[in-house]
Amino acid sequence: MADIICVIGNKGGTGKTTLSHMLCQGLGLLGQRSVCVLTDTHREPLAPTGRRYLVADARSREALARVVDKIRSLNAWMGVIDGGGNRTEIDRKLYGLADLVLLPFRDSQEDIRTVVRDLEMFPRAYALPMQWPTNAWAREAAEKLVQEMLGPYHDRILEPVFTLGASKLLLQKQIPPVLPTPLANACRSAAHQVLDLLQIPIDTVQGVADQFPQSQMGMAAPA
Repeated sequence: MADIICVIGNKGGTGKTTLSHMLCQGLGLLGQRSVCVLTDTHREPLAPTGRRYLVADARSREALARVVDKIRSLNAWMGVIDGGGNRTEIDRKLYGLADLVLLPFRDSQEDIRTVVRDLEMFPRAYALPMQWPTNAWAREAAEKLVQEMLGPYHDRILEPVFTLGASKLLLQKQIPPVLPTPLANACRSAAHQVLDLLQIPIDTVQGVADQFPQSQMGMAAPA
């Protein structure tokens, strides 16, 4: 049975969609079959061509139920569900069905205040610093802010995903045929964290030999 990862959080603009696609791309680079599931009604589905993962449109309650059921039926796969901002009730639903919950946040007091509330609301969730600064001074300031405001949750804070301009390429309708190496490395790193949390050995992932299903309700397979 497949594992379900939900990327949620009440604050908009934290990088939930970027993280969802980076995770799926990284899982694909590691040999893991995955599906990136769109639930945000303010976004349009992206083309699957050139991606190392499937994409699924689940912007309605009925579609989400169908897609989740389909993913669960796929042996040794993963579903990454991209939540939307300011949707507490939907976040609660996604939290209830998830094997792993991620709460991305950026280096602002507003983001951190929100993620503190979300960590309280979702006790199994992990906070993930997203679009984190690479400048040494800015990174030091961000880390100090996290220590001051998220100290009690230090064991639930993952390694950051640093700001990377190339990450926006994954959110294009059609992605380029070749993606930059730094982006691939960042995607792999994020995927490694997820696999570690789910206690899935990399050698097990690399041994997965399932073929992409040819016909799936609400899903599109890579060309």
